[in-house]
Amino acid sequence: MGIKICPATIIRAERECFQNLEYFESIIREKLMISHVVHFDETGMKIEGKRHWLHVASNDKCTCYFAHSKRGSEAINAMRILPEFKGIAVHDGWKPYNSYECDHALCNAHLQRELTGIEENYKQTWAKEMNELLTEMKKYTDECKEQVKELDFEQIKALEERFDAIIIKGIEENPQSLNPEKQGKRGKNPKTKARNLLDRFIEHKEKILRFLTDLKVPFENNQAERDIRMMKLQQKISGTFRTTQGAQAFCRIRAYISTFGSTKQSIHLRRYFPEDLPQGNDSHRAYLLK
Repeated sequence: MGIKICPATIIRAERECFQNLEYFESIIREKLMISHVVHFDETGMKIEGKRHWLHVASNDKCTCYFAHSKRGSEAINAMRILPEFKGIAVHDGWKPYNSYECDHALCNAHLQRELTGIEENYKQTWAKEMNELLTEMKKYTDECKEQVKELDFEQIKALEERFDAIIIKGIEENPQSLNPEKQGKRGKNPKTKARNLLDRFIEHKEKILRFLTDLKVPFENNQAERDIRMMKLQQKISGTFRTTQGAQAFCRIRAYISTFGSTKQSIHLRRYFPEDLPQGNDSHRAYLLK
């Protein structure tokens, strides 16, 4: 026979967890702000049936979630991590992220999907060659990590020269930055999708190739995407949060679970907690309801 739990008991437990983890959240923010690499992403969520956004900042040791009614700089500033961050921010290239004065690394998995689309839909050879070059670069950096060997900067120089040569080929394939399908029509004449992507490769070369010169920088933004997946699952099951307080509690508690989960290295965090913080999985749960 199952045990029936009063909804008020669950709400009270959630509230206590949220309050007890306030210190934990402040430590996580501090740890992320002094990290060398932090991943950033955001996804839509509903609170009281209205569109909000869940923002995540994470790495292989820490996770911080933040719910806000806005998606852009207002929410990013309110999260209080990226504005003071001095390391390398890994993200998908969304414009508000690029406005912050830290080093940036773009998610090459996103870029490769776009390159594949340009290759398949517009038959542009530069996109195919750039896609293949990025894969080759990733293979090289993966080998350096696995074999614990230093980067060969002569080889990196050769790879970057090939990158530049492909860009020149892309410019030759896209001599007109304006979309020929829109010529003669009223209104602004936008660039083609191929030229838009090419221009991003030109403008953000350093951010795209950051992983090639710093082995601590990953090729893609998978960390943030994994950490945000649980929210997407929650939204599919529940549809919406009934209150803002409930969403905030979910974010803080979920951040704790993610940080101390099997994929995170919680040992790096424990020394930052009060001396009376118990150790071990059972004691972590006890601390939640302390």
